[in-house]
Amino acid sequence: MTWPALDAKLLADAAATFNWKLGHPAPVAIAPDGAVLFRRTPARAFASDLFELAPDGTVRTLATVDELIGGAEEKLSDAEKARRERSRTATRGVVDADVSDDGSLVLVPLGGAFHLIDRTLTRDRATAARRVIDPGGPAFMPRLSPDGQHVAFVRDGDLWVVPTAAGGGPPRRLTHHPEGVEYGVPEHVAGESFGRHRGYWWSPDGKAIAFQRTDLRPVETLYVSDPRHPEKPAVPFKYPRSGTPNAVVDLGVIAVDRPGDPRWLTWDVKKYEYLVAVTWTKASPLSAVVVNRDQTEALLLAFDVATGVPRTLLVERDEAWVNVEPNVPTWLEDGSGFLWMTERRGAWTLELHDGNGALVRELTTPELGLRGLDGIDGTDAIVDASPDPIRRDVYRVPLAGGAPSKISTAEGVNHVLRMKHGTIVVETLARTGGRRTVALVGGAPHDLPAVAEQPSLAPTTAIETVDVGGRAQHVAITRPRAYVAGQRYPVLLKVYGGPHATTVLDARDTYVMDQWYADAGFIVIRTDGRGTPNHGRAWERAILKDLITVPLADQVAALQAIGARHRELDLGRVGVFGWSFGGYVATLAVLMRPDVFTCAVAGAPVTDWSFYDSGYTERYMKTPHQNPAGYQATSALTYADKLARPLLVIHGITDDNVHFAHTLALIESLYVAGKRAEVITLSATHMVPDPRLALAREQVQVDFFRQHLAPK
Repeated sequence: MTWPALDAKLLADAAATFNWKLGHPAPVAIAPDGAVLFRRTPARAFASDLFELAPDGTVRTLATVDELIGGAEEKLSDAEKARRERSRTATRGVVDADVSDDGSLVLVPLGGAFHLIDRTLTRDRATAARRVIDPGGPAFMPRLSPDGQHVAFVRDGDLWVVPTAAGGGPPRRLTHHPEGVEYGVPEHVAGESFGRHRGYWWSPDGKAIAFQRTDLRPVETLYVSDPRHPEKPAVPFKYPRSGTPNAVVDLGVIAVDRPGDPRWLTWDVKKYEYLVAVTWTKASPLSAVVVNRDQTEALLLAFDVATGVPRTLLVERDEAWVNVEPNVPTWLEDGSGFLWMTERRGAWTLELHDGNGALVRELTTPELGLRGLDGIDGTDAIVDASPDPIRRDVYRVPLAGGAPSKISTAEGVNHVLRMKHGTIVVETLARTGGRRTVALVGGAPHDLPAVAEQPSLAPTTAIETVDVGGRAQHVAITRPRAYVAGQRYPVLLKVYGGPHATTVLDARDTYVMDQWYADAGFIVIRTDGRGTPNHGRAWERAILKDLITVPLADQVAALQAIGARHRELDLGRVGVFGWSFGGYVATLAVLMRPDVFTCAVAGAPVTDWSFYDSGYTERYMKTPHQNPAGYQATSALTYADKLARPLLVIHGITDDNVHFAHTLALIESLYVAGKRAEVITLSATHMVPDPRLALAREQVQVDFFRQHLAPK
């Protein structure tokens, strides 16, 4: 068989543009006048500059990386590198920005310094509008106070502040942590498994700071080294593997001007180990969402800051696990109540509660397909929702009750990136292709301009629905552009298959790389089975205590159903590939179902859930002590002696999320069983943003599939 020529230019373009993600705007703050501050890289570079979209739609540059630090090299601390891994931030330069409550002052942390920009000065005085504060040493996670008077930051596990006024004085240390305890830093599972990337919160008046107290002494220390660079020391991480002790977390509050001893805000931390969310607004109490270790119960607590005493406003329970969505609670501007999301009715719904936690009214029904709460705009809640799992829209939901109204207009996948002060920033991945970011300022749309390159091809992808055990399951099919009717093609199953992510979306350009593989001589399939989100509670929780049986069965069933419908799919030649959870599924697919899969490529795979972090793993699997049979049955190591098909494993050796130990354990198990797999190691983290490595990865994968899926 002669394989089609590879589109080398498209592959090079994909690598150089980070799969066409570079050059798109990302909002970082919204000023009180409705202006949107956003960062944006060039189309083929990773360093972001800072821009402003004014309420009238005009755009100006607030600061460039070159203006702020010239040609100086950014040196990131290990803590900052880890934070960016947790938040999946691959770009450099301007990554974060804060704006004061009056909108006059902007903080940009960059190059180890705090850059302050005065928005009230004109463009002609832009240079004079900037000044720099030297924090006097490493500064992690700096944030501007709401009144613009101070910048807070963390250094070596303690909170510090520095005045923003010229001549205001040097940085001051507010806290003094005991050995083994950190203040103001989110622990690993907070960022990786619960999406909380902040460890301290300014009071609304800027006079105090609430902060996380984290006792890390019970937590295992894992060391991540880079043998590719043996001159670099190993980096220690406090990483609680499933079933091992977690950090002990509670809250403290300390005054800025007269710090003294913190006021400690605590609860039954032995029962409710996870601090999932913290909220402190002008009209609301300092509130927190805490979750028990089994993640079957969540409490919403409101604290009396003066006494440290909490009161329970709401209890959420689920016999499998409780999902706690970001942005809950969202408090009403007058403090009379809050919004809450729940799955008690079998799918997400939005509720309004009064200030004591009592239910006032249900604002949506399960039929809306609620995905997320974005915020409050006047008398309406703004939410992302769609009854169709492959699409997403933005709606207004009246707080007084009544039918939601859709405000997004494009067909495809729409979601709110940021909203505040009457401005709503919506990103659209269009059904017909393209990506657009629009700021609705008082209802008027203004584009946040992009400089991203566009893919040079339009995918042929079609989305169909198949019946899997009486359940409708979407399947995306991408055929070669030079498809020949009557010819049979080897199949590639591109898989994720796990919690938090869907792969079948009604957005054409998400399939560009699928098209590259298809044009290389394959038909590419994607499908989302049970365990993935946006299909309701029962669908998602079908994976309780077993993360492989149902996901793999649904992938196979959909593959076979679509293959029976379209005879051009040669189900005698099927390769499977994925990254992270998808790498896990790909590994188990070739080990457990060699009758279906001819070969597999597994990127950064979890190979044994006892190696992965507690917050994520125990939500679905519970602890190894509670579910020993489940951990055994879902481990790739259990089936190592069954390997009968070609397997290629690709893993970054400095991955601090799915540690390289996963792949090493699999290699050793295969070795002992007299089996072997191909392994490629990268001097990279879980994201692999390096364009050279990304380009090589796709080339290696397609070569592997061509080698093993050629007709016999």
